Amino acid sequence: MPAVSVIVPNYNHARFLRRRIDTVLGQTFLDFELILLDDCSTDNSRDILTAYADDSRVRIEFNAKNSGSTFKQWNKGVRLAKGKYVWIAESDDYADERLLERLVAILERDEKIAFAFCRSWRVTDDDQLKGFEDTYFRYQTPHGWNADFCLEGLQECRSYFLFENLVPNASAVVFRKVVYERLGGADESMILCSDWKLWAAMALDRVAYASEPLNYYRLHDASVRSKTPRGSASVSVPESLQVVRWILDRVSLSEAELLKVYKAHAAGWVPEMMSTRIPLSAKSAILRHVRAIDPHPMRRVTGPAIETVRRKLLRHWRDLLSLVTPART
Repeated sequence: MPAVSVIVPNYNHARFLRRRIDTVLGQTFLDFELILLDDCSTDNSRDILTAYADDSRVRIEFNAKNSGSTFKQWNKGVRLAKGKYVWIAESDDYADERLLERLVAILERDEKIAFAFCRSWRVTDDDQLKGFEDTYFRYQTPHGWNADFCLEGLQECRSYFLFENLVPNASAVVFRKVVYERLGGADESMILCSDWKLWAAMALDRVAYASEPLNYYRLHDASVRSKTPRGSASVSVPESLQVVRWILDRVSLSEAELLKVYKAHAAGWVPEMMSTRIPLSAKSAILRHVRAIDPHPMRRVTGPAIETVRRKLLRHWRDLLSLVTPART
């Protein structure tokens, strides 16, 4: 049995596939199997995947019908996995050759660690570095990202996962298969936030982090985040509130800590409720999820509402200026 099962779930990422697969096969840690999944791609992904069929480490699975879900592919890959550890290496990302060596060593040192993850570079379509992914986080953890750490996940859920997804990219993570299975895998009912919920659930054990940037996370026009309509009211806001409620059901917080959580998420849902572009049905869904976590949602409206109005006025003013300001020649 291999120590690690590497799963590459692909859909229409032919332009990135070769680099993805080659940086898996080129790992310095050698005890792994590679499971290549294709969800009925319409580009030439299958031709590229088939080219690796002769490698004894590789298994290829083509779906007969598109699953419509990244997280269904994750679950399928883990069901096929034979390894003790799993690395879901997303098909549009790539990795340093030492990623597996580094993260597997961390997991081997402590059986209580559910997953280990490393720092991620953000890269463009053409592999240009755009800084570290953690610099784009809205909230910064007390421990920072410049040093390795190993923490009890319950505290990490209370102080961080309640506000934001600590792990922005699955390609940076190696986890224990047994923990994933015990939790029931990724929640297939979610479109965007199932990974956030999964990492938070795993983090209730113990989490380890390597500050060396060994993962290259690509955000582009064909990514799941980019393709999701508006990426906000209809999907991410209700789903994020569901994740917050799930965590709140499993941790104990003081009144002051709860108030901090309520205010933080009001900054997300209040602007959506004020938007004229959001349909009433979506607003109703948002409000339903808000009430499930916050007993007094109307108390959180004033601050975010004023900020939303301010941004709209500034945008309107800039638009007016652009109309009356003559173009420079």
